[in-house]
Amino acid sequence: MTDIETFDMIVFGGGKAGKTLAMEKARAGRRVAVVEEGMIGGSCINVACIPSKTLIRSAEVAYEARTTSAFGTIIENVRTDLPAVRDRTAKVVAEMVATNQAGFDASGLHLVLGFGKFIAPKTIEVVASGSIRRLSAPQIFINLGTVATIPEIPGLKEAQPLTHKEALRLGDLPTRLLVLGGGYIGMEMSQAFRRLGADVTIIERGSRLAPREDLDASKGITDVLQNEGICVALDCKDLTVQGTSGQRVVVKTGDGGEFEGSHLLVAAGRTPRTAGIGLDLAGIDVDERGFIKVDDQLRTSAEGVWAMGEVAGSPMFTHASLDDYRVVKSSLEEGFRSTDGRLVPYVVFIDPEFARVGINEEDAKREGLEYRVAKLAMDVIPRARTMSKRQGFMKAIVSADTDEIFGFSMLGVNAGEVMSVVQMAMLGGLPYPVLRDAILAHPTISEGLGMLFANVSASS
Repeated sequence: MTDIETFDMIVFGGGKAGKTLAMEKARAGRRVAVVEEGMIGGSCINVACIPSKTLIRSAEVAYEARTTSAFGTIIENVRTDLPAVRDRTAKVVAEMVATNQAGFDASGLHLVLGFGKFIAPKTIEVVASGSIRRLSAPQIFINLGTVATIPEIPGLKEAQPLTHKEALRLGDLPTRLLVLGGGYIGMEMSQAFRRLGADVTIIERGSRLAPREDLDASKGITDVLQNEGICVALDCKDLTVQGTSGQRVVVKTGDGGEFEGSHLLVAAGRTPRTAGIGLDLAGIDVDERGFIKVDDQLRTSAEGVWAMGEVAGSPMFTHASLDDYRVVKSSLEEGFRSTDGRLVPYVVFIDPEFARVGINEEDAKREGLEYRVAKLAMDVIPRARTMSKRQGFMKAIVSADTDEIFGFSMLGVNAGEVMSVVQMAMLGGLPYPVLRDAILAHPTISEGLGMLFANVSASS
């Protein structure tokens, strides 16, 4: 019979929240085990944020090389070496994995690699290379993340489609890439592969891209992609798939539409990694979509068990997972930090970027808020003109009578950095005139904030 190894705490899954908590507690002298199937550092480093943004940067350079004539420099015969792009991406990932491994080693935590599942409350069995280890601890922290969803579409699984993971490792450039799903991952990967030289078609079931954004943002994003030659097909329902990705694949719609490609990439949402890991044996409840049910301090239905990150239904961003760590740390220390009312920003790394913090205009209407809107075209910002980055706009939602900033959206160059300025003002409870009247350096993109908030109408 396999002996049970005991620890002070077990982190089940090595994502951002889990690994941060584990290293901190291990450095403090606690006996900590991290159970991880194989991605040292978590999915962000291995298969998500870091490799995708590295690929996107390579695509940006390729695009800039092909468009230098607008700046007075002529470069001829520009071509993409996809194996070199892939190898650069892999090098960046390997360096960050090594950095994380060094952090694990220095902290003194016990890294247990293998597939884990609960076999009893607070007891996890880990299988790797035929060996079995059983671990137990009075405190368990689940941080398993999500995987790409493969929808139940006839012929889709048989077509062996790419997900973002496989797309990041391609050695040959697709000639015609079909992207199933127009969400953030789909949009980012579509533009990247288009800029690397592939013909790209986005096949989206909904009536528009970025449906959670205001209509002007959705249209602006669509225009950006279409202006680069990406075909955007909307309202594509009752799909069927024929063929094999990497050879020839055909996606058909219920109304007779047909799209043919060499490769098929699925970017149709995320599924929590909760199936088949014995959560029922541990007394841990999940919702109808499979996400672990938690309270506002991320405690599960099982005493002494917390869930963090995407698997707990938190916003699917690494920075949200990091804040989950802070929430759990507060819970352990009898603090009062919670997930309730968090101001979580996000950026879509297309070019130009789209960024948002707080609510948009559609949210304000839905919530019945009285508000004012200010909008500014990027084209009027001097720095945007000097950079020839004139696409997009800034948009702010402001209270009708208190001057509170409800939200900020931006489609434009450096949108993520500019958004952070507004976020700091919102966190500090500053009224919008503070940004309107601030002395902002000229010429910068952030200078546009003064111009934007000058457009807010007088309060009612």
